[in-house]
Amino acid sequence: MTLNRRQFITTAAAGAAAVGSAAVHAASESSRDSMLPMKWDEVWDVIVVGSGGAGMAAAIRAADQGSKVLVLERLAFPGGNTQLAQGQMNAADPVRQPRQGIKDSPELHAKQTLAAGDYRGDPERVRVLCENAYGAVTWLESLGMEFRPDVFQMFGGLYPRAHQPVEPKGKGYIQVLLKALKDRNVPIRTNVRVTEIIRETPVSGDVRGVRCETKDGVRWIRARQGVVLAAGGFSANKYLRELHDPRVKNLGTDNLPNQTAGDVMMAAVRVGAYLVGMDFIQSTPGAPAGKKMKIILNTKVAESIYVDKRGNRIVDEGARRDQIRDAVLATPERYAYTVVDNETYQSYNSAVHSSVEEGIRINEAWTAPTIRELAQKMGVDPEGLEKTIDRYNNVLVKNQKDPDFGKAPRNLTKRIEKGPFWACYTGMTVHHTMGGINCNTKAQVLDWQGNVVPRLYAAGEITGGIHGTNRVGGNALLDCMVYGQIAGVNAGSERRA
Repeated sequence: MTLNRRQFITTAAAGAAAVGSAAVHAASESSRDSMLPMKWDEVWDVIVVGSGGAGMAAAIRAADQGSKVLVLERLAFPGGNTQLAQGQMNAADPVRQPRQGIKDSPELHAKQTLAAGDYRGDPERVRVLCENAYGAVTWLESLGMEFRPDVFQMFGGLYPRAHQPVEPKGKGYIQVLLKALKDRNVPIRTNVRVTEIIRETPVSGDVRGVRCETKDGVRWIRARQGVVLAAGGFSANKYLRELHDPRVKNLGTDNLPNQTAGDVMMAAVRVGAYLVGMDFIQSTPGAPAGKKMKIILNTKVAESIYVDKRGNRIVDEGARRDQIRDAVLATPERYAYTVVDNETYQSYNSAVHSSVEEGIRINEAWTAPTIRELAQKMGVDPEGLEKTIDRYNNVLVKNQKDPDFGKAPRNLTKRIEKGPFWACYTGMTVHHTMGGINCNTKAQVLDWQGNVVPRLYAAGEITGGIHGTNRVGGNALLDCMVYGQIAGVNAGSERRA
C-alpha cells in the first residue's frame, strides 16, 4: 500500500504503542524526580521541533488529524537544510518510468538502499520508506508541487528514479509546505531553542512537552498529544562530526551554520532515546579547502566526469557517494574537477547557472570553447584532459563499456563533445549524518531496550538506522516526506492527555 492524500499505510496506523517492559523501571520510579514544571506557559496538541521538510510534513499531517500544532525553529527562518538541498527525490514511479522504458519497483528500491548502506539499515524501515515513495510524490503534488515529467539517475542515486522539482533546489518543497501550513493556520516560531524534552520522569511515563529558550526567556510548552523531533542532523557541529569520524577533520560542511546542531538529539537521549549509526557521516562534492563556492555540475551522472589535476578520470561517476568521496580525497590535492559539455550545462536550472557564473568570476569555475583551453584555465594538464575526453567518448560511450571503473552502460549514453565546455572544483564537504535517534516504522522513538518512549516521535535526519553506512542520493528528502508524514499522523492521532 502507498501513503498518499487518500490513504495511509497500515504499518503506520495511528496511536502510540505500549511502552512494553515498564516493570523494569517500576522499582526505581518512586525515587526519580519529576521533570514536570510547576506551571506550563502554554498548551498545544502537537509540538514539532524543526521546520525543515520532515518537520513541515509532520506538522501538516498532524493538523489534518484535527490537532492544534506548533512548530519551533532554532534558526531565524524556516526551511532548514531542505531549502539548500539539490531537490531530487527518489521513487519507483508507475507513470514516469514506464514512459522512459525504465523497469523499477519499491522492492528494487529497497534492495538497492539496503545494499548501498552495507546492510546496516533497518530492513523494515527501509521497506516502509520505499513502499511509500510514490505516495510522497503524489502527496506533494496534491499540495501544489510540480515535478518534471522525466526521472534520471542523480549523483549517488544508483538508479534512474530521481524526481526533479520544477523550482530549483529545495525552494519548491519549502514554498509548497509553507503554504500548506499557512492554509491550516499552523504557526512557526523562529529563534526558539529547544533545550529539554519533558517526560514525566527521565526514565518513565509519557513525554509531556518541551522546555525552550526564546529572546523573551525560558518557556515551558505542553503537548497534549505528542512531540515530533525533526531538528536535522549534526553535520554543522564540528566537534560531534569529527568525534565520530576523524576522517572528516578539516572538511567544511554545506549545511546551514548552527552551533547547536545535535542538541535536540541529545535532549532526546536524556529522556531515554537511543542513538544508532553515529559514525556514518557522508561527504559530497563542494568547495575544496581554501575555496569559497560549492558548485554542482555532477548531478547527472550519465553526462559528467571527474578528473584530477593531471586530467585523468578517477572514479565511476555513478558509484556510491562514499566511493566517490574516497576517490576525490585520494588525489594528491584532495580535490578533483567535474567536466561537462554545453548541452548538459544548459539543462541545469538557474540556480546552477548563477553559482557557475559567480565561480567563473572568482576563478573557481571555468568555461572555454575547447577542451584544451578549458584545461589551461583550470590549471589541469591539457594533453591529459584531451586524452581522457577522447577515450571517454570514443571507447567507453561508443562501446557501452567502462573497463577503467565499471560505469554502468545505462550511464554511458552521452558524449562530452558539444562546446563550450564547463568545469568546476570538486572537493568534499560534510553533507549528511546517517546516525541519530532510533525509531520504529511508526516514527516512534525507541529506548535502548527497543521500548517506545511514549508520545515522542522523530523524522528526517535527526534519526538513524535507515540509510546504514551510506545514504543513497535522493533518499534524504524522501525520508523527510515519508517519515515526516508518518510521525505527524501518529502524533496527531494520540489521545489527548
